Amino acid sequence: MVREILKLGAPILREKAVPVHKYDAALQRLIDDMIETMKSAKGIGLAAPQIGVSRRVIIVLQDDKPLALVNPSIVQEEGLDESEEGCLSIPNLYAIVPRPSYVKVVGSDPKGKRINIEAEGLLARTLCHEIDHLDGILFIDKAYPETLHWVQPGEKSESKAG
Repeated sequence: MVREILKLGAPILREKAVPVHKYDAALQRLIDDMIETMKSAKGIGLAAPQIGVSRRVIIVLQDDKPLALVNPSIVQEEGLDESEEGCLSIPNLYAIVPRPSYVKVVGSDPKGKRINIEAEGLLARTLCHEIDHLDGILFIDKAYPETLHWVQPGEKSESKAG
């Protein structure tokens, strides 16, 4: 089911999400809804708080396929990549955001199996962006303020992270 993506100003977007302890049918439904919602919005990532659910769950596109991560955390980061980002919760606003060019993330799959992901480039950026959402941090908090700019609907921009 496609859910509403909350916009800037919704209190949950500024709160720390609650860890997941039960890997059950309700979690799988949440993940399925997040995938549908992200695809419908043509995003490349989505965090559960963006649809009003305080759970540490993210979806990212890896090789054009949705990957669900439960309780993800960054355990290693290297390098610097300064690229443009946007966010489904702040439509049409973009900015240059400094992020690591490489990250190693640990988390669980929807069944609770531990997984490790090493990522570079856009996937590393998307993982950082979505994990930030779980801590109530938005891309505008890390963006270079002088690079913030609005893009008219229908115009192209480089990124559409969650």
